[in-house]
Amino acid sequence: MPWALLIIAVIVGGWYWFESRWDRQIFATVPGRVCENLRAHEAMELLRARDDMQVLDVRSAAEFASGALPRAVNVSMSDPDFSKRVSELDKAKPVLVYCAGGYRSRKAVEQLLALGFASIHNLHRGYHSWRLAGNPAVTHEG
Repeated sequence: MPWALLIIAVIVGGWYWFESRWDRQIFATVPGRVCENLRAHEAMELLRARDDMQVLDVRSAAEFASGALPRAVNVSMSDPDFSKRVSELDKAKPVLVYCAGGYRSRKAVEQLLALGFASIHNLHRGYHSWRLAGNPAVTHEG
């Protein structure tokens, strides 16, 4: 049993190391652009304060149907037309992007940056952290 715990600790520690390096790259400060990684309570405050906030859920349609952030639109990262579909969002308005746990949304942030979005906010640890914080969710008919 101790070996299993050690293996799990190495895997989790490796992910946190990888994630912190990745975050320093994609959430680096660049003049004229906002790109930040927000905790669930910060994301909730932002949604309350910004009526113009676009909310982008990059999970699968089934995940989205089971519960999502208020005002969210679903464009799955696995959609072959992902870049085309998110290009239809207003690049001048802020966008809050999330997935289930944070990996897919970081990939989406990279694409949103490449597409020229000026204000990108990533929900750190994704929908799981949103629900753990007790924030509201809405369901959508699939």
